[in-house]
Amino acid sequence: MKFEVEKREKVVILTAKVEKLDALCAPELKGELVLASKEGHRNMVLDLNETRYIDSSGLSAVLIGHRSCRDAGGTFVVSGLQPAVAKLVSISQLDNVLKIVPTAQEGVDLVYMEEVERNI
Repeated sequence: MKFEVEKREKVVILTAKVEKLDALCAPELKGELVLASKEGHRNMVLDLNETRYIDSSGLSAVLIGHRSCRDAGGTFVVSGLQPAVAKLVSISQLDNVLKIVPTAQEGVDLVYMEEVERNI
């Protein structure tokens, strides 16, 4: 399995265990994101700490996660961007769309903070 999935009460943490998030493994990530969404999870953190390269199919998978959380009224956070991945995200101007934090734990904290704000 190229992705670890940890389901908590209010958030799903997906950890990529791949060095390259490309056309070979992006469909598996899309599947995990869609499955979590269909199970009713509206908040997700995608940890890309181990990923050193991403291509357009990988970015497409990330956007699927973003869209599914947004459409469900939740939060999608990307964490652990390595320099090459961060550069591509910036070039693609997705840093204006995605919520990006340094660590998965900060992503979880952000999700919980936004959940509290939504319930006020």
